[in-house]
Amino acid sequence: MAALPFRDINVHASASHYAFTSPSSPSAPTLVVDRPSGDLRLNDGVLLGGKRVSSIAGILGMIKLRLDKYIIVITKAQPMGRLKGHMIYKVIATEFLPLRERPLHDQDEDTYLALLKALIKSGPMYFSYSFDLTNTFQRQSQLDPSIPLWKRADDRFFWNRFVQSDLIDFRISGTRHQQGQQSGVDPYILPVMYGMMEIITTRVKSTPLTLVLITRRSRHRAGTRYFSRGIDEDGHVSNFNETEQIIILNDSASGLGGFAGGGGMQNGKVGGSGGKEVQIMSYVQTRGSVPVFWAEVNTLHYTPKLQIRGVETAVSAAQAHFAEQIRLYGDNYLVNLVKQKGREQRVKEAYEQMIKMLVTSPYEGTSEDSRSNEKFHLVEPGSRQQQFDRLHYIYFDFHNETKGMQWHRVQFLIDQLHDALEKQQYFRGVDMPADLEGRLEVRNHQTSVVRTNCMDCLDRTNVVQSALARAAINRQLTDLGILSRGETFSSDPAFEILFRKIWADNADVVSTSYSGTGALKTDFTRTGVRTKAGALQDLRNSIMRYAKNNFADGPKQDAFDLFLGAYLPTTSSYLVFVDQRPLLIQSVPYIFAFSLFFVFIGSFTRRLPDAAVLPLRIFILFWLAVAAWCANFIIRNGMLYVNWPKLNPRPWATEGYQEAISNVRKDKVIGGLVARHERGLSTARYTNAEEGKKRIE
Repeated sequence: MAALPFRDINVHASASHYAFTSPSSPSAPTLVVDRPSGDLRLNDGVLLGGKRVSSIAGILGMIKLRLDKYIIVITKAQPMGRLKGHMIYKVIATEFLPLRERPLHDQDEDTYLALLKALIKSGPMYFSYSFDLTNTFQRQSQLDPSIPLWKRADDRFFWNRFVQSDLIDFRISGTRHQQGQQSGVDPYILPVMYGMMEIITTRVKSTPLTLVLITRRSRHRAGTRYFSRGIDEDGHVSNFNETEQIIILNDSASGLGGFAGGGGMQNGKVGGSGGKEVQIMSYVQTRGSVPVFWAEVNTLHYTPKLQIRGVETAVSAAQAHFAEQIRLYGDNYLVNLVKQKGREQRVKEAYEQMIKMLVTSPYEGTSEDSRSNEKFHLVEPGSRQQQFDRLHYIYFDFHNETKGMQWHRVQFLIDQLHDALEKQQYFRGVDMPADLEGRLEVRNHQTSVVRTNCMDCLDRTNVVQSALARAAINRQLTDLGILSRGETFSSDPAFEILFRKIWADNADVVSTSYSGTGALKTDFTRTGVRTKAGALQDLRNSIMRYAKNNFADGPKQDAFDLFLGAYLPTTSSYLVFVDQRPLLIQSVPYIFAFSLFFVFIGSFTRRLPDAAVLPLRIFILFWLAVAAWCANFIIRNGMLYVNWPKLNPRPWATEGYQEAISNVRKDKVIGGLVARHERGLSTARYTNAEEGKKRIE
């Protein structure tokens, strides 16, 4: 049986080391991290001289910043429920254990730590000591359960893979003092998943079952809405999420109950299904950004500028992306919900051009109706010869079809996909009797996947994914005999409400991690009806997205890049976070605020009866003119006031900054002052970031 991660770890600290031990496994070796070098070693006995500091739930990882290395430990974890008997936890609180005791504070080091702490605190991270959260049930059924949990983890969803790299490298090759593989480290390596997780025990038509929804966010090309779009050279797309909807029948160990004694205390699994066959049915979908090189450039305008590079340049990247998708999921049904008119049209056309390049001799067809010139656009292979002939492109004009709040028309897309969904099937497995390792006897495989996208892969995408999930669950419940042929679970109002709630929660979690707010259109997902109150909530969320995407997402993107290893701090990269813009440009928003303050004071301050009116009017008009000039300057030079990522600069940000600075130099009011004081500052903002980027490459 595989060595599972320790459920209980005590941390002992001294001036020379940190020592990690498991009280429930006294014979297991002690993991020692020497201070201040950070060298790792295994010790067969308990080290003397270190006082016990605390008990922790696990080690999230180790990270090196500018001046020091830190061990990130999970100090508090919340039980979320049992999945097939295994307890699932959410990371609630962490602590950073420094290897050095710094007598002085370093501005950059403190900022790095603040970014990481904010990301971990806000990021929904889940783990289990005995269950592989990163893999679907179908992939788990093909893995060897005797392999350690971290080795089984799907690399895409092993969120803390980078910060665990010190432990993993030590496990694989050891050190010069302890050479060779160090299997004793396995129980200290805890894989963590980032995403959404809900486990609900419920009933359908009086049949008890457990409904589970898991969304796994890929660690590759992770980031925020406008700073991470499209595909990278390695074939990773932005905002890639895998969503698995699971139904478990006869699982009596799905609550928050205690342990079943003995071994259950170690691995967190409890057994027992009352002699009935435990059945698992899962249905998997994916979502991800349009796989071409494209970006939306923030300029403080509500609608960013759209940039699309030549589609031909992204062919090799798209091939890498879809080769992996086909290898993992089989045939891919690519549902594109991007608008066919306006600014989004270019993204739609670029996607279709890419698919035509990948699919040999494509057959194209359109299905029309009275409402739309192009309801569906299908690109299918003309032959079955090549790997990418397993891609099937389906365009659905979501906005046009559902305008007037007629969202039930999403069913047209489900009907169009009916034959593909019938052929696709779903995963079905049953517990193998008396198998201590919890392996499944596979009765059915899911043979393909629907990959859905819109511009952000958030709002429209979630509506369509929930409709596909509804069709899947109706089919599963019918196959089980819980529903009769032609019946849907809508006949059970309580389950209908629960299903809508879990998918709306999923929409909000995925949207918050990417855009900063909950999803739009969730009133339809929650209630089945598009309401005016929901439209007002969407307006509020859109305004919040605008503010966060322009003024708050830079540090958030930096935190992603730091935690996931896309940026590596060095001792030479000093004052990375200092605002290097000319002071005059920095001061304009403050002058704008002061101007409005003075206008407010002048307008609402009570004046004496015999006071002259003209000076006050001149005062108000002067500050109104200053405020108007400041507002106009900020709008015209919006790129100078977007909160850009500072660690890994986006190419369009650097180009836009240079262009904006050259425009400011020509300004009749302050152009001369900026030109005189600007010396080199236009690029200094990005210099240190480029160092880290080049070093990674």
